[in-house]
Amino acid sequence: MNENLILLLFNVFIILMLILDLGVIQKKAHFPSMKEALAWSAVWVALALLFGLFIWYESGPIKALEYYTGYVVEKALSVDNVFVFIIIFSYFSVPRSAQHKVLFWGILSAIVFRAIFIVAGAALISQFHWILYLLGAFLIFTAIKLAVQRETEIHPENNPLVRFARKLFPVTKDYVGEKFFVVQEGKRFATPLLLVLLMIESTDIAFATDSIPAIFSITQDTFIIYTSNIFAILGLRALYFVLAGFMNEFRYLKYGLSIVLGFIGVKMLIEPWYQVPILSSLAAIFIIIATSIVLSILHPDKKDKSK
Repeated sequence: MNENLILLLFNVFIILMLILDLGVIQKKAHFPSMKEALAWSAVWVALALLFGLFIWYESGPIKALEYYTGYVVEKALSVDNVFVFIIIFSYFSVPRSAQHKVLFWGILSAIVFRAIFIVAGAALISQFHWILYLLGAFLIFTAIKLAVQRETEIHPENNPLVRFARKLFPVTKDYVGEKFFVVQEGKRFATPLLLVLLMIESTDIAFATDSIPAIFSITQDTFIIYTSNIFAILGLRALYFVLAGFMNEFRYLKYGLSIVLGFIGVKMLIEPWYQVPILSSLAAIFIIIATSIVLSILHPDKKDKSK
């Protein structure tokens, strides 16, 4: 099948799923139960795995392994996004019923921005291959930073998008349902929910600077990069509601993610001399993430338990 046709059908399917999610399933605002969140997580993972089998059928096992490796990398790195989303919602005291809508629009914009980053990155790498080595060095730097940094702190007043929004519109003191804008006494106001959305979007753009270079180390096929990224992003909402109840349980996860980023960065730098097999990369990434999660469960943070 023609790749452009597959991409068109893929985008149509994603749009239909998003419409189904927000317009039908989430028509009535609510905070999904753990059972519902787990079910949706399973749906998105199953769809991602099935699409990988389709790639295997269409393009062979190598492309399918590239897709699965990219998906695992993006999915693992997206967990860090989720923890930051939880902190942002907590900081702004966002009503539980409004969180799904913010995540929906935040993820929708993330799809657009990541598509732009992927196309731009592929164009640059095709012209200047040495950029891959810069990206590799950047990932190693990011890995070290992630390993040594303390708990993430949120400072909305320092976010340029939030500052710009406050100058552009007066902001209501309280939330108004799920609305981003309201008209009061003939004057247009933004609500705090808009500021939360801007924080979520800017945070995801910042995270994309880590995840997009990481997947370019696996493949330069823009179709594989785009589809694996989109499936990983689309599972973020359900993953958020799964993890929201126990965000402090995975104390070693950030170290696992830092090792993954470091591994990928080194892999990019040594490419001229040795190319790590795709299957080996997939196995290494899976083992690192799984080990960090298991260690977190076996050795929970006693300080968090005592609170």
